[in-house]
Amino acid sequence: SKVHSKIKLTGNIDVVQYCFSLQSSAPTLIKTHLRTQSLHGPSPVTTFGPKACMLKNPKAVMHIQDPASQRLTWNKPPKSVLIIKKIRDTSLLQPFKELCIFLTQQKNMIVYMERKVIEDPAIANESFVSIKKNICTFREDYDDISNCVDFIICLGGDGTLLYASSLFQESVPPVMAFHLGSLGFLTPFNFDTFQSQVTQVIEGNAAIILRSRLEVKVVKEYRENGSVEEMSLVTNGNKTMQYQVLNEVVVDRGPSSYLSNVDLFLDGHLITTVQGDGVIVSTPTGSTAYAVAAGATMIHPNVPAIMITPICPHSLSFRPIVVPAGVELKIMLSRDARNTAWVSLDGRKRQEIAYGDSITITTSCFPVPSICFRDPVNDWFESLAQCLHWNVRKKQDHLSSEEEEF
Repeated sequence: SKVHSKIKLTGNIDVVQYCFSLQSSAPTLIKTHLRTQSLHGPSPVTTFGPKACMLKNPKAVMHIQDPASQRLTWNKPPKSVLIIKKIRDTSLLQPFKELCIFLTQQKNMIVYMERKVIEDPAIANESFVSIKKNICTFREDYDDISNCVDFIICLGGDGTLLYASSLFQESVPPVMAFHLGSLGFLTPFNFDTFQSQVTQVIEGNAAIILRSRLEVKVVKEYRENGSVEEMSLVTNGNKTMQYQVLNEVVVDRGPSSYLSNVDLFLDGHLITTVQGDGVIVSTPTGSTAYAVAAGATMIHPNVPAIMITPICPHSLSFRPIVVPAGVELKIMLSRDARNTAWVSLDGRKRQEIAYGDSITITTSCFPVPSICFRDPVNDWFESLAQCLHWNVRKKQDHLSSEEEEF
């Protein structure tokens, strides 16, 4: 599989479908078996007795490693950077200008940005004339920059990281996100010290986390009045559109007042019919977004899993579930459905799903390498505390010696 040419990870990870260069941390020998750090403790022994063993799967993606061992290095010094900026936000003008000057004049970097950013009336003044001369522009859905950008810098909120992910349908360059928006769960960096932090990344001194994405295929039956959309392929009369999703796939009832009624398949087997407002299929990264608001648990991004969360199900026993990352999910409109359904992908590309259409979801081979402020574990718990106020309550007072007697 194709992976960005200038990035590699160091750490004790075994990746089959990624072309990362790897280095193993020193293992400890216990009972003649190599013990490696992992989210699940020791790597399991896959030989059972004198003759039995687990069949090796050539399609295996990865073994989970110790998150703290994931480090960013460069095969070659980075020369280009893509800046993602929130449009029409005047509070970002000064940080945006300072960053562009720093990258072009001090670091001699080639800066890419979307054409609509540079054409924003808010920056069409004389102070940005000199900056525009050193910037390369592109248009979303028209220009392919996948082989031009070495890493990405996001200025804004979590939406800028989601947008950066949508621009790359295969290999994604490392992403450095600065918290200049509202929530900032996925943007760990503070802009006050951006020069030293960006320099650390350029020098390859940074921790990194691989945020898994969902590969989504929306297949629509041929209809005479249908229109061809972006990224669509027509096969056997059907139209297939493929997307890479970082947070979640949401299937809901749309403007209809009736319950959503969709069938959910796992590896070809019908597992349930969702009757309610809809269903959310999310990555571990997306588990702290719409899914957690719908009652799901929160999953660390290093856990290889897919979360399935119903939205207001008409059943007291329908609870969110977590399935392995390697399964294939399919969602189709039930034969008994009273109305169509609607699907949105990371809050975008919203479209109607009719009877006969299908949505196939599995874990993508192309994760988003997100640069950490400290490390994957500390950053995540810091975001839980600061953004979601996880487990915040007034502490219980201790008992005095007199009270303990009673």
